[in-house]
Amino acid sequence: MKALIVIDYTVDFVVGKLPVGKPGVEIETRILEIVEQFANNGDDIVMAVDLHEEGDAYHPETKLFPPHNIRGTEGRKLYGKLEDWYAANERLVYWMDKKRYSAFCGTDLKQRLRERNIVEIHLVGVCTDICVLHTAVDGYNKGFRMIIHEDAVASFNPLGHEWAIGHFEKVLGARIANKGRGTDE
Repeated sequence: MKALIVIDYTVDFVVGKLPVGKPGVEIETRILEIVEQFANNGDDIVMAVDLHEEGDAYHPETKLFPPHNIRGTEGRKLYGKLEDWYAANERLVYWMDKKRYSAFCGTDLKQRLRERNIVEIHLVGVCTDICVLHTAVDGYNKGFRMIIHEDAVASFNPLGHEWAIGHFEKVLGARIANKGRGTDE
């Protein structure tokens, strides 16, 4: 059994308060294709979405990044066509708020996946070298097989993106899927 985890593909992370920018915009169509493929196959889909509270001086990211993905703001909505797809297919998705980089940290994600006999997770979203990376490290440590869709992850740091892709494959043993390389799922 497998599950797709869409990580932080929100307005704030693509074009808003902490934007990946053009690389994030460019993966929109591919993320939507993968989401639709998982939905059509009846596989689990998780939207793991960063959540911050306005004025939270105690969150560690407050010292590192400008305010982003604040509860109740437009910036926390899914980006572009993914928001429309989600609005029409909400019943097919597990929406999961997360407060740290990893989708596993402080959430019920591991339990939810284990209850469904999920052994393989597919990761897409942003940022390759932050939240996708930390989720992948935790997924590895929890014993999940991983597929990283290289053509559906992006970062505002091109060097960090490339480093993370190599780390996923060489250190975490993840398979790198990329439609352009003929390794699409």
